[in-house]
Amino acid sequence: MANFKKILPDILKTTIFVGLGILFIWLSIKDLSKDDIQMIFSSMSLVNNPRGWFFIGLSALAIIAADLIRAARAELLLKSIHYRPRFSMMFYSVMVCYLANLALPRLGEILRCTFLQRYENVPFQKSLGTVILERAVDVVCWLFLLVIALLLNNGLLSNLIVDQSQQLTLEEWFAQKGLSYVGNYLLYIIIGIVILLIIVTRLTRNWWQKRPALVKVANFFKGIWRGFVSIKDIPNPWHFVFWTVAMWICYYLGVYCFFHALPYLNHIGFGAAFSVLIFGTIAFIISQGGLGAYPLITAGIIMLYGISYPQGLAAGWIGWLLQTAVSLVLGLISLVATSFYKRHDASEIPEEQ
Repeated sequence: MANFKKILPDILKTTIFVGLGILFIWLSIKDLSKDDIQMIFSSMSLVNNPRGWFFIGLSALAIIAADLIRAARAELLLKSIHYRPRFSMMFYSVMVCYLANLALPRLGEILRCTFLQRYENVPFQKSLGTVILERAVDVVCWLFLLVIALLLNNGLLSNLIVDQSQQLTLEEWFAQKGLSYVGNYLLYIIIGIVILLIIVTRLTRNWWQKRPALVKVANFFKGIWRGFVSIKDIPNPWHFVFWTVAMWICYYLGVYCFFHALPYLNHIGFGAAFSVLIFGTIAFIISQGGLGAYPLITAGIIMLYGISYPQGLAAGWIGWLLQTAVSLVLGLISLVATSFYKRHDASEIPEEQ
């Protein structure tokens, strides 16, 4: 009985985390229609041979390598502000982030920082600052690669439909998003409020610095800023650049390998796989987990290379299913694994510094 009481907390934690994992899985697949499911199964039959499964396996390994590199890059940023978390926990936090984002967009980033605070004693606000920095770097890289992809695919903006219900082309989508941000008065109000708060904070700092509650709020935002500018404290910034380039290469290899799992895509080569990688990212912006949008965009791109729409759609479903499966399986494993971890203090200096 004593032994049971000793392991009961671990059993409860494991049950809770497995339950969360199952909930995330259900949320990520609940919107699939019968036609979507039939399309997935029919697509899987196209790679039901040793060669096909070999390249699917290589694609999965490339995706996992990219996730490991992302964890290494995140660890590098935390080290620059004097925190040394366990690499295993960094990887688990990344995978839990992906799993949660399949259910609720941007929930994963919050959960990732919560994990690091709970298991590695990394202040939430500081890890959140590094996550924001990572996302900002990724956006800049994606925009740079987007220009290259557009140069490789003349007429793609006006020909590729990203919203089948509205017959919205990629060019119209970009214009719509751009105009919606420019004409969004709420955005200007938020910017104005932020500027006003900064001015008021500076003018009244002698007053609020004597209020402990306000000091805590100020320290929270200082922590976010400390994490965001952590890149300047990396001893060798080229390490960060290396990991970033390596991560994008692995993402590309993931797409390129799954192309080779399908006989009818073997000949279209570098340009198509690169375009699917870059434009496929848009699918994860305009729909939750890329559901529905990723196969549609993939089919539209592949059609430009002389492949039929049904074949392109099949390839898109395979690619989406592969990426989702990796996130689901590794995310669930990470949830279970972390339940057995003990708290570890990753800080090398007092938190207030």
